[in-house]
Amino acid sequence: MRKNLLVSACLLGINCRFDGKNEKNQNVIRLAKEYNLIPVCPEQLGGLPTPRAPSWFIIGDGINTIKGLTNLRNEDGKDVSKNFRDGAKETLKICKLLNIKNAILKENSPSCGINKIYLKDKLVDGKGVTTAILLKNGINVMSENEIGSKNERNS
Repeated sequence: MRKNLLVSACLLGINCRFDGKNEKNQNVIRLAKEYNLIPVCPEQLGGLPTPRAPSWFIIGDGINTIKGLTNLRNEDGKDVSKNFRDGAKETLKICKLLNIKNAILKENSPSCGINKIYLKDKLVDGKGVTTAILLKNGINVMSENEIGSKNERNS
């Protein structure tokens, strides 16, 4: 029986990014040969529309957000921390419901960033909100940048 793998929906070609576009990644899509790919967009799950104003951290990162800090603003100056927290919680519910232990999420995203997020307009080390809550709950998370074709992974 194939295992379920949580994947940022934008990486599968679903137009759910803030700008209404996607980040289709063939290396991630190829994993459908080995796994049941479960697409999620935490920002949509948190009630944000597509397209939407871009958002970024004004202080800290997703670890702080899941602890209750209101540290995410969109381009219009609106606090969207609750939307990001809600989306992360809904994503975690999906993982628990489907017994998902691993996820591939979109690097640099305020929801899904694994190693990098935007603090205002600067790319810095940090975790997105969904990544933070998944890691806190024992789910392994990696970015699309860590996925290669089998030949690339074996070399």
